[in-house]
Amino acid sequence: MSRIPFLAASGLAALAIPPAQVAIAADYLSVDAAQRGFFAQADRFDEVVLALNPEQKQTVMQLAGPQPPHRSLRAWKAMHGNDVLGYVFVDEVLGRQDMITYGIGIDAAGKMSAIEVLSYRESHGSEIRGSAWRRQFDGRQGLEHLRFGTDIKNIAGATLSCEHVTQGVRWIMALWQTTLRSGPVAAATVPKAGAGDVAAKASASPRAIAGAPAHVVAAS
Repeated sequence: MSRIPFLAASGLAALAIPPAQVAIAADYLSVDAAQRGFFAQADRFDEVVLALNPEQKQTVMQLAGPQPPHRSLRAWKAMHGNDVLGYVFVDEVLGRQDMITYGIGIDAAGKMSAIEVLSYRESHGSEIRGSAWRRQFDGRQGLEHLRFGTDIKNIAGATLSCEHVTQGVRWIMALWQTTLRSGPVAAATVPKAGAGDVAAKASASPRAIAGAPAHVVAAS
């Protein structure tokens, strides 16, 4: 009986075992590209600082519910001439071990876009970048349609990423409902500086409101 040489057999065995799928931490989309994707008709994006008074802060916290750690939140008004088309938000939430940077648009009527994942730094769970999961947010209005596990489905193997991004979007919607729905009465426009760069660290952001998640900011 003929025998397969040891090295040849080992090579065949190696070919039969598929390599492990490991996601590579990477930046996928710039803030500028996300802004244009959300509001293609806008001719400019004016950055705003959301200044919450104590009553608004409490309202947002109650509406949004439990939150994961956040690092920064930036917001822009999408403008076409003198008309406000909506708002673009770029947020960072903790996945399992590192931060996920994502963006979402909310139009003047309060309707959300699909989210965009700008940067994903984890080794697992990158399935949230798939359009099927991201599109679950598209067209939703109101927090009653943003329940994780009911309205926004989980992805096996990416549970924390799915849950934390959904919780972050709930915070953004609560901010919009509380401070922006009737017009930017609590939003002060700030000079546009580096709108194409994702806000990196809380220490470089406006000061955090005590007792609130770090990405809730108050005008200095």
